[in-house]
Amino acid sequence: MFKIISVTVPFCLLALLECGLRLLHYGHDLSLFIEYPNNKNYLYLNPDASKRYFVHQKNATTGNVEPFLKAKPSGTRRIFVLGESTTIGYPYFHNGSFHRWLQYRLAHTFPDQHFEIVNLALTAVNSYTVLGFARELVDYQPDAVLIYTGHNEYYGAMGVGSTEQFGGNPALVNAVLRLRSFKIMQLGADLYQKVLAWGSTRRIENDGTRMQRMVADQQIPYQSELYKRGVEQFRANMSEVLDIFANQNVPVFVSNLVSNERDLKPFVSFPVDNTRFPSFSQNYQAALDFLQKADSAQAYRHFKKAAENYRSHALCNYYLGQLEVARGNMEEARTYFGNARDLDGLRFRAPEEFNRILRDLVGRHSNAHLVDAKHIFEAASPGGVIGKDLVLEHVHPDLKGYALLSDVFYEALKRAKFFNPAAGREMSFAQLRRAMPVPAIDSLAGVYKVANLKSSWPFNAVLDRDSVKTETFEERVAFDLAYRRISWENAMDQAYNHYLEGQNYRDAREIVEALILEQPTGAALYSKSAMLSGQLGDERSAMFSFKKAFGLAPSFETARYLFVLFLKQDEPEKAIPYLDYAIGNNTSGLNLTPVRALVHEVVSLRSRLPADSSDVSVLNRIASAYYKMDNRDGALLYARKVLHLNAHDETALQLVSSLTRPQ
Repeated sequence: MFKIISVTVPFCLLALLECGLRLLHYGHDLSLFIEYPNNKNYLYLNPDASKRYFVHQKNATTGNVEPFLKAKPSGTRRIFVLGESTTIGYPYFHNGSFHRWLQYRLAHTFPDQHFEIVNLALTAVNSYTVLGFARELVDYQPDAVLIYTGHNEYYGAMGVGSTEQFGGNPALVNAVLRLRSFKIMQLGADLYQKVLAWGSTRRIENDGTRMQRMVADQQIPYQSELYKRGVEQFRANMSEVLDIFANQNVPVFVSNLVSNERDLKPFVSFPVDNTRFPSFSQNYQAALDFLQKADSAQAYRHFKKAAENYRSHALCNYYLGQLEVARGNMEEARTYFGNARDLDGLRFRAPEEFNRILRDLVGRHSNAHLVDAKHIFEAASPGGVIGKDLVLEHVHPDLKGYALLSDVFYEALKRAKFFNPAAGREMSFAQLRRAMPVPAIDSLAGVYKVANLKSSWPFNAVLDRDSVKTETFEERVAFDLAYRRISWENAMDQAYNHYLEGQNYRDAREIVEALILEQPTGAALYSKSAMLSGQLGDERSAMFSFKKAFGLAPSFETARYLFVLFLKQDEPEKAIPYLDYAIGNNTSGLNLTPVRALVHEVVSLRSRLPADSSDVSVLNRIASAYYKMDNRDGALLYARKVLHLNAHDETALQLVSSLTRPQ
């Protein structure tokens, strides 16, 4: 008994301490989702969820605010998105991210269906966070999960080359991460941080950018022990991620990785041992000299000789890739560029081995689907080598790149029969590119953020600087947004008012539609978009937006707009439900009963047309009915049909004359 008591007392004391800390609300709630403060029927990504993965809490990051209903409505398709900075849409964050392109396309391809797309990606994290989030999100009824991750594996939180890690074994790290939800563990971590602060002469939070602060082992040679540990870390975590979704039978779509290979020099190219490889340095330096003199033929010859002597020099491979492009040998160029990426000692780009791991793991899980983004990006790149045409710096796509990434996920979902677009109703990729509401301010803010990134370590030596102008209204607001002088909401508000004052309804509508993607349950935003579409004469878009507004918050006014628009478009059958709602919820005093009778008359008359579409008397009666309900567009449509059949029909001539007479 004495031994039992001796063993249990410390655990009882720890339990009491844990209870006390919880009663005092010490530390953070690290659960994945918390209640949305603006509406308790919704959940959203906990801003503190990432703190579990960071040793230094100052480095912890937050994600998107994308609320979703606690109780998933019947018919709703819920999609969770997991990953890192590319997945969250850096540097655009809002509507430039691939999941927003996908969200917009699904909304317009399936206007009567409801898709919830909840992005759980964070910056500065890796597969440990993907795994931790995967364990929790399976309890929230996912219909599919989309994953794009891998570039942060070495330097992201808990990575083998990161300052934010406390062990290299994935099993040990994951075990400790599970314990960090306990308040005692948080207390221990806080005490540890204070001890470090007392013993340090500098403040870590002011020591460079977050990217720089998190890189501990900057240089990780290819196939070194640390490199291999990173590979195994990625393999172990992603294998468990796919096992979790397989056990719950959740379809998971995993993309392979893309990066800038053609237009980004390796960050770190290790020195070569002249004793072991005596002719390398001589040929390499000679090649550089010829390159500076623009003698590409001699430069190529000496780089080839250098590579024959030593194949593992990152910069030598990169220069050979560039010279092979100039010679038109694209297959050889791809090989050299791929080698340069893998040999780069600063591992901000995932090696090709990660793509092989993903392909292998997906092949072992029947519920998993490989999304081949790399193939699509290569096909859209000059010579099949990915560069600055699609990637802003090292790994983050530009807007065209994010659009492509959304398309490859869309096509993968379609191939898996996750959805089945009706013929003629699908929004094409070309239509998506034209219609996607990414305001100029969002696009410019992304340019400014990347320009700032390129001016700091490690990009200042390997990428050209971007010029930054702040002359136009959009440039000035975007600059303030990029440097956090104003919030995104404030920037959108300024832009909307600016465009409205200038009667620029098209750009004002784009701002509203961008806000809709950010707040997809905002009925008032849909109504505002519909009214702007009306100003632009775009009745189809107005109908789409009014229908969305009515579905979220039915009202007499919205119903009235809808039945009028459907009648103008000669779709009386679709007008009837909204007309019935307007009659049942009439707040205007209008007598809509005669209109309802006329609409039913039109429906009845239209039902006779397929048998005899040349029946002039039926066409005239429809035109007359539309005229009586003050539907000028419908009346003109049918009167002109009559005149097409009989140019001398008196009834139709009189009606057209009446409708086209200047008022």
